[in-house]
Amino acid sequence: RLLPPVRPEAAVSGAETVTGVSSAAAPPLRVCLVAENAARTFGGEAILPFHYFRGLRTRGVDAYLCVHERCRDELLALFPDDHDRLLFVRDQPLQKLFYRLGKLLPHRVAEATFGLANQMLTQLAQREAIYPVIRREGSLVHQPIPVAPRFPSLMYGLGCPVVIGPLNGGMEYPEAFRDGESALSRAAIACGRALTDVVNAALPGKRRAAVVLVANERTRAALPSGLEGEVLPLPENAVDLTQWPVPEAIDALAPARFVFLGRLVDWKRLDVALEALGRTTEASLDVIGDGPMRAAWEAQTAQLGLGARVRFHGWLSQPDSARVLRGARALVLPSVYESGGAVVLEAMAVGLPVVATAWGGPTDYLDPSCGVLVSPTSREALVAGFASAMQRLAAAPEQATHLGAAGRARVLAHFDWDQKIDRMLDIYVTAVRHAADKQARGAP
Repeated sequence: RLLPPVRPEAAVSGAETVTGVSSAAAPPLRVCLVAENAARTFGGEAILPFHYFRGLRTRGVDAYLCVHERCRDELLALFPDDHDRLLFVRDQPLQKLFYRLGKLLPHRVAEATFGLANQMLTQLAQREAIYPVIRREGSLVHQPIPVAPRFPSLMYGLGCPVVIGPLNGGMEYPEAFRDGESALSRAAIACGRALTDVVNAALPGKRRAAVVLVANERTRAALPSGLEGEVLPLPENAVDLTQWPVPEAIDALAPARFVFLGRLVDWKRLDVALEALGRTTEASLDVIGDGPMRAAWEAQTAQLGLGARVRFHGWLSQPDSARVLRGARALVLPSVYESGGAVVLEAMAVGLPVVATAWGGPTDYLDPSCGVLVSPTSREALVAGFASAMQRLAAAPEQATHLGAAGRARVLAHFDWDQKIDRMLDIYVTAVRHAADKQARGAP
């Protein structure tokens, strides 16, 4: 094996706890969550380990969380009674160099090269950091992120079962939008994917995991070969309904207001929503989020003469985002590279229909009962499809209300974080039991 099991004498190398790991008697199940980041303010997949830890601790589960120290201040403030359950690892000088070099490359190339190297170095430190937590019977490690199905894991040889996921990926751009990515980026990604089986054989965390969770069949097909554990379905995202309250009724007499929520990066294709708005009479658009494309899209807004109808809010907290969403006519998400799409569920939770690209993550959550999916056969087709849906909902507030109510009901039935924690606890207990049975049989 490439990595030896963790050693007691090296257990705290490169890591620290806030007040040390508690040595008090623990219940039979002990869960150690391991993630690069866990935060409510970072955006993206960092919210997932935060919700797992919050949900487990709310239920009194003996849970710990090991993340990068960049999350320290936020987590200490959010979990004042659990400082002894938070473990942090620091960057080494080499990681800081890799980060600077990665900034010089296209996003997806940087992720597959220097980003991968940095995460592997972080995981090495985390292996050592979690040993005091997992050294007793009944322990389990859960690595919820990164969600990329072929991203290697160093969580193996730990002496306890490992659960990985839910993973969500295997994405490509729609055929009509692939010319937006450079030839260098496409070649690098293709090369990286061709080597992933070799990398996952050398770093076999996913192969040796007791359970690997996948959000959809697309992700299952993208997993590395040779997995030894169970592969089970589970949605990547869910909704904390305390943050996304009961919907507010639509004012049928007010002009229609649409909302875009997400990072302002090129694949989110806010430009499509702006053009569609220009074809929709007497409607406005609230843009929640920030990112490198903001200046370009603000300039496009001015060029289209939409300055009075579009408001860029920048980044907002979840409660503030919920306030902007409530009473809107619909969420619009023209993203062409959305493997997850938590914002779709958040809009559904506050009773909004969703108009989204029929590609990737939104297709896991939406159906015709609660939204509109627009096929990305071409850029013009996407603009026209969004414009048609927005015009229809602008003219028919009662239809928007009906779709929004169906979306809220769908979230309550299938995408509530409380239900997801129930399912995860079942998976944890089963993984620990199977590991104990395997050890009793003397199986390798």
